[in-house]
Amino acid sequence: METIGKYSNEEKNWALACHLSSLAYFIPFGQILGPLIVWLIKKDEYSFVDDQGKESLNFQLSMFIYQLICIPFVFILIGIPALIALAIINIVFVIIATVHSGRGEKYRYPFALKLIR
Repeated sequence: METIGKYSNEEKNWALACHLSSLAYFIPFGQILGPLIVWLIKKDEYSFVDDQGKESLNFQLSMFIYQLICIPFVFILIGIPALIALAIINIVFVIIATVHSGRGEKYRYPFALKLIR
């Protein structure tokens, strides 16, 4: 197991998987289940995965709540652009978090509610 910097490559890869797995939109609730599964499997083994898994889960749960809030507004047409904006924001921040995790840097998502501590 090669270590570059503070975290091993394996630890960085699992943290990266926490973020990338949230793009599993083809599975119902995949954006939440993906990071949850990775985090539950590796949280006790790697502290970096524990931290980034919680961060990814908090962001995905927050995005889900924001989407639920937007749904009633679809009927007055404000919700459609809001849902599109949330999808774009989600993808952009997941990519940014993935890059940071790959470098071994802790990433904090903006707009994320701290639901899991």
